[in-house]
Amino acid sequence: MPLIAHSKYEAPSFINKNPHFSTIYAAKIKHVNPPSYKTETVELSDGDFLNVDYVIKGTKNAIILCHGLEGDSRRTYNNSCANYFAERDFSVFAWNNRTCGGRMNRLPKMYHHASVDDLDAVVQFVLKKGIESIYLIGYSMGGAQVLNYLGMLKPNPRIKAGVAVSAPTHIKTCSEALKVGFNKVYLNNFKKQIVNKLKQKVVQFPELANIDKINSLHSFDEIDDYFTAPIHGFKDKEDYYKRVSPEFTLKHITTPVLIINAWDDPFLGERCYPVSRAKNSKYVYLETPQYGGHCAFPLKHSKNSFAEIRAYEFFNELNL
Repeated sequence: MPLIAHSKYEAPSFINKNPHFSTIYAAKIKHVNPPSYKTETVELSDGDFLNVDYVIKGTKNAIILCHGLEGDSRRTYNNSCANYFAERDFSVFAWNNRTCGGRMNRLPKMYHHASVDDLDAVVQFVLKKGIESIYLIGYSMGGAQVLNYLGMLKPNPRIKAGVAVSAPTHIKTCSEALKVGFNKVYLNNFKKQIVNKLKQKVVQFPELANIDKINSLHSFDEIDDYFTAPIHGFKDKEDYYKRVSPEFTLKHITTPVLIINAWDDPFLGERCYPVSRAKNSKYVYLETPQYGGHCAFPLKHSKNSFAEIRAYEFFNELNL
């Protein structure tokens, strides 16, 4: 019964009990440099590409880092985790979803919470480097990608375990959560970035969408119904929300994976704490700290966050 009833994480100060402070500080103020990465382009079978940053520390162990919505391989949470594991002789592979990382992709297709074929292309890239043991770590949307990957595909035996941090396991309730109160600030920030990318897509593919319609988009519901769902082969936003939500794939996971979702996370909906599933699963571990915000989990007097330290502990606890 891998439900972790009592997390060791504690907010380092009173102000960190405010989830918005922790979330915004981690995303906008905290700065961590990435490792000395090499970058390679992975060509995909459909004619598109992905950029992967990596540093090789040997072939025994490696992590693959999956970033969040409108993030990239060099976000602070990725860099902090990358450095922590590289210092412990793990090779690190941090990939950019399509349209992310500063280079627009070739096709209309962008990315979503269940872009498991793209993640698998990165896994194959890592396997070809001769890595013996691979561990997946995803943040926010990247956490959902990790969970969906482990639940939708049959992972290579060299993939030993995963960790999903601040993972939206039920997308519809997350979409609703971002419409409420201060959370609208996060929604508006995401909307601005996504709308800018949609406008770039229309320059590439004029038949794809209408500029006036793009300018009138106000919520994830509208973005997902008008663009995300149809361009990625879903009937509508309801079909999309169901098919990309890890809640519906967790039961198929047979690789150990730890979900770390704080109860105060402003991005997560009410169905993003799969307690019952963890209680009845051999493989899905759930840890729910009282505090931590979204992809934050700050520690007192430390450049690292609880997330990467806990991920490293989890992998070691499994004795793989």
